[in-house]
Amino acid sequence: MLRRVSLAALLPLMVPAGAGAKLPAASARTHTITIEAVQYNPAHVTVHRGDRIVWVNKDLFPHTVTATDKAFDSGSIAVSRSWTWTARKAGTFNYSCTFHPTMKGSIEVK
Repeated sequence: MLRRVSLAALLPLMVPAGAGAKLPAASARTHTITIEAVQYNPAHVTVHRGDRIVWVNKDLFPHTVTATDKAFDSGSIAVSRSWTWTARKAGTFNYSCTFHPTMKGSIEVK
């Protein structure tokens, strides 16, 4: 049995990519950084605008996630707790723990 399909129904399939056709936006992702043994793991992540970054404190004491340029500051993250930040602006964001200044990390937002 053959079905008739209208040209209007086929038109979206015939438009080449880049010729005015819009591709669906990429879904936002969630990236997890573990705080343990007085370090961020991984210490560097590359994300896209709209992605979420979750820091999970698995250490024995509180830590912070504080951007050098003051773009974000978690405040004290208690043991077994987490903090989430959504990347809204492109750039590189360096951060450290205000309680333990040798702890350093960075996020590259594309």
